[in-house]
Amino acid sequence: MSMSLSRIGYPSLGIAIILAGWSLATHVFQVSAAVLPSPESVLFAFVQWMPLLLSEGWVTLQETVLGFLLALAVGIPMAVAIANSRALNLMFYPLLVALQSVPKVALAPIILVWLGTGLQSKLAIVWLVAFFPIIIDTAAGLRSTPRELTELARSLKATRWQMFAKVQFPAALPFVLTGAKVAITLAVIGAVIGEFMGSSSGLGYLLLSATSQLNTPLAFAALFALSFLGLGVYAAIEVIEVSLARWLPPKSASH
Repeated sequence: MSMSLSRIGYPSLGIAIILAGWSLATHVFQVSAAVLPSPESVLFAFVQWMPLLLSEGWVTLQETVLGFLLALAVGIPMAVAIANSRALNLMFYPLLVALQSVPKVALAPIILVWLGTGLQSKLAIVWLVAFFPIIIDTAAGLRSTPRELTELARSLKATRWQMFAKVQFPAALPFVLTGAKVAITLAVIGAVIGEFMGSSSGLGYLLLSATSQLNTPLAFAALFALSFLGLGVYAAIEVIEVSLARWLPPKSASH
C-alpha cells in the first residue's frame, strides 16, 4: 500500500510544485501568453478545444499503434534470425546500429518523397523509430536463455521449433516487453515527426498550426495531449505485461 502511495504521491507532488512555479513565474514576471501561457490558460484551452484534441489525438494514436505493431511484426522475426545465426548477426547488426544512429528527422523527407504524405509515410517513420529497441532487446533475451534449459530441451530431443516456442521465447519475453515499452513511447515521437513533415491531421499538425497562429495555449494543450497519449499507450503495455505474468520467469531469474 505504501509503495502504491509513493508511486502516486511523489509524482503528484512534483507536478504540483512545477505547476505552482510555472503559474507564479508567468504572473510575477508578466510573461506574454504568446511566449509562455499560464497553466490556467492552458487548462482553459484544453477544455475549450477538447473535441479537436480528441479527434486529432485519435489520428496520432492510430499511427502510433499501427506503426508499433509493424515494428513488432518485423523486429521480432529479425531478432530471432540474428540471435540464432552468427552469420546474420555479423552481416546485419552493424547495419542496424548504423541505421539507428541516423536522425529520423533527416530520413523523413526522403520517406515523404517515396511514400507521399498519407498514412504509409507515417507508419514507415514510426516503424523506423520503434523497431530498433524491439530487435535489440528481443535478441538479447533470446541469447540469455539459461543454458540448463537448452541442455534439458536437447536431452529431450526437442525440435528447433519446440526449443524456440517452449524455451527461448518464454525466457526472452521479459526482454521483449522491456523493448516494447521503450518502442511504444518512441512510436509516439515517430508519429509526431511524420506529422511535422507532411500532414493535415494529428496532434503534431495541430501543434504546428497553433504555433504558426501564435495560439500558444492551444499548442501547450496539444503537448499535454501528446503526453497523455504516451502515458496511455505505455500503460497499455504494462497491462499486457501483467496479463502475461503467469508466463514470465521470476524477476530474480530474469536478471
